[in-house]
Order: sequence, then C-alpha cells, then structure tokens
Amino acid sequence: MIPDASAGAAAAAQSTPEISLDLQVRLKTEDGQLLLLLPPETNTEAATGAASTWTELCQQLKVRLNAGERFWQPNAEVKLMGSDRLLDIRQLQEIAEALLEVELQLKRVHTNRRQTAVAAATAGYCVEQQPLVSSLLSKASTEKPQSLAEPLYLQMTVRSGVEIRHPGTVVLLGDVNPGGSVIAGGDILVWGRLRGVVHAGASGNTKSVIMTLQMEPMVIRIAKYVARGPETSPAQFFPEVAYVTDKGIRIGRASDFDKSQLMEGNG
Repeated sequence: MIPDASAGAAAAAQSTPEISLDLQVRLKTEDGQLLLLLPPETNTEAATGAASTWTELCQQLKVRLNAGERFWQPNAEVKLMGSDRLLDIRQLQEIAEALLEVELQLKRVHTNRRQTAVAAATAGYCVEQQPLVSSLLSKASTEKPQSLAEPLYLQMTVRSGVEIRHPGTVVLLGDVNPGGSVIAGGDILVWGRLRGVVHAGASGNTKSVIMTLQMEPMVIRIAKYVARGPETSPAQFFPEVAYVTDKGIRIGRASDFDKSQLMEGNG
C-alpha cells in the first residue's frame, strides 16, 4: 500500500513546534515608548528552537531590526525589557551597537536580575529593576514593602540624565550629579555627594531614610513627602540623614540620628 503523501505532510507539520512570540526578540511600541523585548531564559528554549546562545540571540536581534519597514523615528529612544535574562556590560554594548545601526538609542534597561541592573547602571543607562518575587509584594506587610527585594549596591557616578529605580534599598558608592536621580522602595545611602534628585520609600514607606556624606540635593522625597535642597552650599560638610517626622522631612547630622525620631505609620 502506497502511503498517503498528504497524511505524511500533515504529520510532519504537526511535529514541527511553533515558536511562541514570547520566546523571540520583539520590538513594539507601548504607551508612546519603543520597547525591545528579549525572550526570558527558560528550559524550553532548545526544545522550541528559540535562541539558546548569546550569538544566536544577537543574530535574531539584527534580523528583527532590519526586517520590514522601520516604524520608528530616527534617533528614537529604546527601553530594553530584559526580563530574567542575565546581561553583562559587553552584551548590553552589543545590543546598543545593533540599535545604533538602525538609528535607535538604548536609554533605559528594565530587568528582573540584580546583576543586569548593576551592569546597566555602570554602563550609564537608566535602570528599572523589578524582582522575580514582585507578584508577592502585594501579600507582604505594608510596613516594609521592600523586604523581599535585596539591596542594590552600585559603585559609580549617577550622571545627568541617568535614573536608577530599585524596589529595595540602594547603596551607592559615588556621587549623584545634578540631573541624575535615584528612586528606591527602601532607603538610599550615598557614599559621596548628593546633588541630584532622590526618592526613598517610593512604595509609601515613610520610615525610609536618605543618608549621604554631602547633602546638596535638588529635590528629596520620602514616600509622599517632598523637600527642596538648600539654595546655598554650607561652609562645612558632614554626613547627614533625611527622614520624615510629623512635621515633614527633616535633615540632621547622621551622628545625632535616632530611629525613634521617625514618624509612626506609613503616611
């Protein structure tokens, strides 16, 4: 009996797995932003034929960027959605160079990985880190909404135009320059000069503090409270801490700070 050719073709088609869009490099616009979405690191990559190595992923990125009509404006800014993929400075640079070839600029990196956040911040990109356990935050105590996020340690200068976002505490060994900003769900500790914009307790925790060696901020925020920095620089600097009291944000010497001074509750 001669095999049915059509049946064989159908069987072959059924045996060929379809690659999910979630496992491919994608470029799309959302809320006026141009997003570059990288596939997450999963155990199904090899089985589905998706990019399983960095070289293959880069090739897929270049094909995606050069395929079809360019729907973006020249020099448009791109937000990289890295998901849980671990990226180092060299890999981020390769992505930036591929984007430049099609007149796009990598400006912001959104990631679930702390190591990727550190690499992106060190390379000078704006960073948004969302931990893998973010779905559990709504079930956590509202008194310490950052308890599930590990501190983010950075050794760098936050320059003008760079923004660092982290759901927990940020510890920075360096300066925050005017035009730079740090936004944290927990405390912000700057081992250097603070001259930019900082927002501690961004998720609503009024017990968060901002501590720095030189307090010269443009604007500081703790939870919903806002204060402007001094118009003139002091004659002498010493470590200071900003915290919330029942009268708003207060700044005092770090050596005199007592946690009992913090305002009760979450504001």
